[in-house]
Order: sequence, then C-alpha cells, then structure tokens
Amino acid sequence: MTAKNNEKIFQSQDEYEYGFKDEGTTLFTTGKGINRDVVTQISKIKGEPDWVLEYRLKAFEAFEQMEMQSWGPDLSDLNFDDYIYYIKSSNNKANDWNDVPETIKNTFERLGIPESEQKFLSGVTTQYESEAVYHNMLKEVEEKGVIFLDTDSAIKLYPDLVKEYLGKLVPYNDNKFAALNSAVFSGGSFIYVPAGVTLDKPLQSYFRINSEQMGQFERTLIIVDKGANLHYVEGCTAPIYKKDSLHAAVVEIFVNDDAKCRYSTVQNWSTNVLNLTTKRSKVMKNGLMEWVDGNIGSHITMKYPGCILAEEGAKGMTITIAVANKNQIQDTGAKMFHLAPNTSSSIISKSIARNGGFANYRDWVYIGPAAEKAKTKIECDTLILDELSNSDTIPANVVQNNNCTLEHEATVSKISDEELFYLMSRGLTESQATQMIIMGFLEPFTKELPVEYAVELQQLLKIDMEGAVG
Repeated sequence: MTAKNNEKIFQSQDEYEYGFKDEGTTLFTTGKGINRDVVTQISKIKGEPDWVLEYRLKAFEAFEQMEMQSWGPDLSDLNFDDYIYYIKSSNNKANDWNDVPETIKNTFERLGIPESEQKFLSGVTTQYESEAVYHNMLKEVEEKGVIFLDTDSAIKLYPDLVKEYLGKLVPYNDNKFAALNSAVFSGGSFIYVPAGVTLDKPLQSYFRINSEQMGQFERTLIIVDKGANLHYVEGCTAPIYKKDSLHAAVVEIFVNDDAKCRYSTVQNWSTNVLNLTTKRSKVMKNGLMEWVDGNIGSHITMKYPGCILAEEGAKGMTITIAVANKNQIQDTGAKMFHLAPNTSSSIISKSIARNGGFANYRDWVYIGPAAEKAKTKIECDTLILDELSNSDTIPANVVQNNNCTLEHEATVSKISDEELFYLMSRGLTESQATQMIIMGFLEPFTKELPVEYAVELQQLLKIDMEGAVG
C-alpha cells in the first residue's frame, strides 16, 4: 500500500485508519445477487467481444456446479446472493489526476496515491469498486514498449494477447472462487514487459472497496518476457460496515527465460472483508518469481501464492507475513511445484496472533519425478502474544524422486519474560521492547520491500503494545 499517514496495525474496527466511506459515488449497480443475467449484463456494459462473454458464462456454469472447498477456514455462512457483483463509480478512466471525480480523488489522496506516484513509481492504476478510475505511466517506461493497463482496457486494445494467456494458469474450474472471479471479473492490471527491459521503479495498483456488501473481483495478468525484470506492488483498503464485503481476485504471472518478477502486496483490508484470492505464476528456464506478501487486515484471508517451476533452473520464492487480531483468521502460505531438474524454491512465513486471532500456515510443495536435484526450504515461524490466540501449521509436502532436497522448519513461540527484561533493563518501556522484538521477528519480510514501502510498513508496526503480552 502507499499511504502517507499510516500509524497502526493492530487496530480495533473503530481505530482502522482507512475505514472512512464516501457517499454518492455509485452511477450504476447490478444490485445484490449472482445469476446468468448479471454475468451477461457485466459483459454487455463493458462492450466485450463474444469470446469473453463465452468465457464468463462457462465459468459461471462451473461456479454453480462446484462445491465449496472443505479445507481452510469455515465459509459455510457465506451466501453469494448477499453481495453486489458490479458497481460503476465513474464514467471514464482518467489519465490526469485532476479529471478524477472529486469524491474519489479525495479518497485516494487520503491514501497517499498521488504522492507515492510522484516519488517512486513508474506507473499506477487505481481501482474504485469494480472499475479503474485513474491510470498513468511514465513516458520513458511507455517508450520501452511496456504495456501497463487495466485489464478491461487490455481486452479492447490487445485482445489476442489477453486471450492467449487468460485462464491458462488459473482455469475457471480451479476452485469455486476462481470460477466466480472468471464469471464476474472487473478491473485489475494487465502488464507486458518486453524482452530485456528492466524497470527501475515499481508499477503499482491500488484497490478500494467503498460500498457495503460489495464484491470486488479484479483480474491481473502479467507477462515478463525473456531477460526482463519487473517489480509490481499492490495495496488495498475498505471501509468498515456491519456486514462483510467479498474480495476474490485472481492473479496469473508468466515469467519467461532468465526473467525476474517480484510481486509485493501489503493487504490492509478492514476486518469485515472476506479476502479469498488465487495467485499463481509459471516460471521458465532460469527465471525467478518472488512473492512478497503481507496480510494485515480482513476478517478471513485465504491466500497461497504459487510457483510452477516448469523448466530447468527455475526459481521461486515466497516471503509472507500474517497478522491476526481479534475476529481475524489469516490462513496463508504458499505453493511450489517443481516439475524440472535443478529447480529451487524458498518459503519464509512469519505469523503473529493476538487478542484471540487465528494465524494459520498452509503449504503445498510438490517435487515431481522429473525434478532431479530440486531444492526447497521452508521456514514457518509463529509468534503468539496471549493465551486467547491460536496458530496451526498445515504442510503438504509430496516428493516423487530420491535425488532432491526438502527442508522444513516450524516454530511457535511467545515473547519471553527474559527478552522483555533484558531490553527494559537497557531503558526501554515494555511497549517499546515488545515493538522491537516484533520488528526483529518480521525483519525477513520488511527487508524485501522497497525502502519507501518498508518505512511505511514499519510505521504500521509502530503501535501501542501496552498489554499486548499475555
């Protein structure tokens, strides 16, 4: 995320800084509920080609037939007809910040978007409800042949390219939420980085839900061509309501030979959002995919960024943090699929549970018969700050050849009285000592963020921890 006044991370709903909401921004809505007519209406509003509508309708048919997955947090109370699946808040996508509708512009200014764009971004797209409302990219980046658009625009301008890749990594029948996204997706980012191009600054998208019981279903598609290098950053917030909103995104990333992609997320949804996201990448020969994934907000999060290491020398890395406070379930982790020789992967997971929160780690690591000399290392650490909170580690490791290496380490710990005593004997208060221990615990994640984002996240983590240790 990119906000200039971030201060707190362990917030009650009343303290959540981005819980403000805007009035009178809706121009059109499909209303609550999901059916075939809603899917058709969304496609018609967007003026999409027939092949997109066909894709949506096939996905909706699969969605109706698929059962809710039995693994992960309990979602048995989720009623899909409680949500609005499309809201339009602006008639046009602006390329000039001054052309954004005033109410929406004020929202993103409060979140710090214009400031961050000017300082350290190559390009930015902001999505409000179902549609992108603002997009801009540096001229020198565009001159390198980089395509950076919202997905709806990409379908119109580059239909053959989108059709070639859409749904190839996350097919519409992958899981129920992927099927739902494929039926009603709106917005998201489309990025193509040509061969050999390196971007010195990140591209960013920011997603904002404003309405109660809104469903946001962005679809992001990224292609990093041979030898290219991309860093993409996303952030997200939402107001606080009495009833949940639903966020079910799909991200597909293609990393070609010798290319590198880093995808950084600081998710700070309010604690009434269900965040049920599917993220997957395919890495070719000697390519590198890095997921840097922070999960702070939401009521329930289910997110397991994945890498398909498809060709020799492909590498995957996931560094994730999950912070679970009262009324939060963070079910996060990673997936790594080794399909070729000399592939390697690394998973580092850091979780914090407090005030009765649940912070679970879940992974799926597969080393196939052809993945000779594959290497993977998993480090999973949880810090539980009181007697009310819980954490489970749920690994699924499958190895199908004898010439590979898999390491898995997991720890669950509490802040010890000895650590606090030592730091307090050096003049720190208990709150300051607790903050220092937590920052040290999360350091593997924070050091991987760009400097500006790391400073911001540290501000989020500088909190009043009085009474945090049970």
